[in-house]
Amino acid sequence: MKIAFLADALSTFKTYKDSTYAMMVEANQRGHAVYAFEQKDMAVLGGIATAKASQISFTGDATDWYRAAPAVETNLGEFDAIVQRKDPPFDMEYIYGTYMLELAEAQGAKVFNKPSAIRDHSEKLAIAQFSQYTSPTLVTADEARIRAFQAEHGDIILKPLDGMGGTGIFRVKPDAMNLGAIIETLTQNGATTIMAQRFIPDIAKGDKRILVIAGKPVPFSLARIPQNGEVRGNLAAGGLGVAQPLTERDFEIANAIGPTLAARGLLLVGLDVIGDCLTEVNVTSPTCFQEITQQAGFPVAATFIDAVEAAVSAG
Repeated sequence: MKIAFLADALSTFKTYKDSTYAMMVEANQRGHAVYAFEQKDMAVLGGIATAKASQISFTGDATDWYRAAPAVETNLGEFDAIVQRKDPPFDMEYIYGTYMLELAEAQGAKVFNKPSAIRDHSEKLAIAQFSQYTSPTLVTADEARIRAFQAEHGDIILKPLDGMGGTGIFRVKPDAMNLGAIIETLTQNGATTIMAQRFIPDIAKGDKRILVIAGKPVPFSLARIPQNGEVRGNLAAGGLGVAQPLTERDFEIANAIGPTLAARGLLLVGLDVIGDCLTEVNVTSPTCFQEITQQAGFPVAATFIDAVEAAVSAG
């Protein structure tokens, strides 16, 4: 197969932990031709989506890890599979990219995750579709509603809807210290919608990333455990990643949600679970492949490429 990865610049990859790198290496080892391009490399002319794509070869060196052939303007429909791995921010540029990838689908390529499904599943707001598994949650830009929510629940978390890696997350305790300033900052004085959730004390045991591939959960999560007094477990915020078997509740959530999301075109999903509560549904570029494989021995990248091959074969 010809597999293309829409990703950020390859030079920015940290190969010891990058999930996209693990996907690429696995695909290459199976004999698939691996290509890469960035969102800025895409174009549409005469209704045809193309990209300046480079075929990638692998050196085996963890630092100087790839060689890129000269980029060639390629009809995106020529690829058997396109794997969407561009990181957020999920801004209008990201959305424009999904429209271009939809044209690629019309031209014959299989795109994972499905572009329209990515657009339809805000990584924060999607949990509202599965509220039976969540902590009490409010989404609003209205200060009065946020203050009422805090008064009811006492200890809460406030966060932007478009953040990643733990950016912009605040904890407000029952004394409501700095609540007004936090609301003003996050909502930009009422102009921007944010999320409030009742604080889940089990964050001390980790913010678990559960990977769901083709509707089935990987049997190990990566618990991202806050360090040094942090409330955030995100690896980007200094959290410690510890692979551990899924709990009965983890399986319950993943098995209930996974098939529904897969049927919508989401081949790979990262569910974030704290304690017994679902907190996010990650669909843009879910990570933690390598950490789970290294610590638990489960072949996550191989499982994912199996799923891509099966989806392409199914037509």
